Amino acid sequence: MLDQFLELTAAYPFAQVVIVILATFVLEDAATVITAIQVNLHTLSPITALIALYIGIVTGDVGLYGLGYLAARWKPAQRWVNTSQMENQKVWLSKNLFWVVFVSRFIPGTRLPLYTASGFFNAGLPVFTAATFLATLIWTTALFALSLHVGGFILDHLGAWRWAGLAGFVLVIFFMGRLIARAQKQKT
Repeated sequence: MLDQFLELTAAYPFAQVVIVILATFVLEDAATVITAIQVNLHTLSPITALIALYIGIVTGDVGLYGLGYLAARWKPAQRWVNTSQMENQKVWLSKNLFWVVFVSRFIPGTRLPLYTASGFFNAGLPVFTAATFLATLIWTTALFALSLHVGGFILDHLGAWRWAGLAGFVLVIFFMGRLIARAQKQKT
């Protein structure tokens, strides 16, 4: 569906940017892959695509931080917090915030709890934003470049089956993340 919206709005780059940003709020990696495919189809420029992806992903990450921040001020959520351990956790997270946030970008399943915890403990929004921006720059650019390459190959060589191949590629990216997250969870 994202590809249809982007094709319909090919003459309106601002609308394309908004569509890509909103798509990152649903599934970042899938939005990155599909956006790269649209660049291969010449319905979106590479610069527009990357800028929209960066803005959407970082905005979503800061939004998770904000949800954690709001939860810390919500009375029902405060009942579940062990205040004796909270200060130690806050100090540790604040001290290690940049690297924790940076590394979590590359480990599936860690962002939601870490980003909301960062906000909950008010660990430092400027450091959080810098770490998520830098990690997004690396991860999203790498996934985008891979998607451009693989997507271009699929579009050029699968003919009528290219959309099935592209859907398969998106599913592989999605399920690989889930498998890695599950393997990480079993280790802990």
